[in-house]
Amino acid sequence: MLQKCEGIVIRATDYGETNKIVTLYTREWGKIGVMARGAKKPNSRLSSITQLFTYGYFLIQKGTGLSGLQQGEIITSFRSIGEDIFLTAYASLIVELTDKCTDEKKPNPFHFELLYQTLNLMNEGYDPDILIDIYEMKMLNVLGLYPVLNQCSVCGQSSGHFSFSIREGGFICHRCLEHDPYHFKISPAAVKLLRLFYYFDLSRLGSISVKDTTKAELKKVIDAYYDEYSGLHLKSKKFLDSMAHFRNLL
Repeated sequence: MLQKCEGIVIRATDYGETNKIVTLYTREWGKIGVMARGAKKPNSRLSSITQLFTYGYFLIQKGTGLSGLQQGEIITSFRSIGEDIFLTAYASLIVELTDKCTDEKKPNPFHFELLYQTLNLMNEGYDPDILIDIYEMKMLNVLGLYPVLNQCSVCGQSSGHFSFSIREGGFICHRCLEHDPYHFKISPAAVKLLRLFYYFDLSRLGSISVKDTTKAELKKVIDAYYDEYSGLHLKSKKFLDSMAHFRNLL
């Protein structure tokens, strides 16, 4: 039976000499895998629609095994991302994180919208470091992780000077620092942004400017929290970190 869906290509793997197995994150069905026969041929009508990050409509032949991609219509290929090696690295982290965090055939329209908006904002020139931070904070719930960001994770008070405790799983106030001697000292700006990124609606994002020192604080906390609790090891993250190091040398 032929069915149409709206989706974004989050992974494409060569299969044989001419075929691809494509993973789509769709609005209607969540994450699905499809076989794109002949997609590796340069003159194939499936060649462009199966490129990584492509957002479009996909016509799929559903069956008992792996569904077959029959045809597609590109809405956008996020061209600016594809033309910039650094943006490609950032976007690769977004789609790999999506792939690793989501289960097959579990639709989540909110998550689909988040993925689309993140890639679209990145394509339009918004700060990719901030978009990565927002996306990683919003993916925590998908992973079953709920950091304490509205109060102290030890005493429960919502006022005070906050640090971040990996051990306690969230903010820790100045009164409770002895509970974790390894806490991260972070600025009030970083405290505010971690809370904001976790709770707010990405569609309301306006122009946002964050100091490099604050970005470094955010990255340190988010990376440490993921390392401790997520169980994920993302190739794209290692690559992005190495590219950031290279860019700093330029």
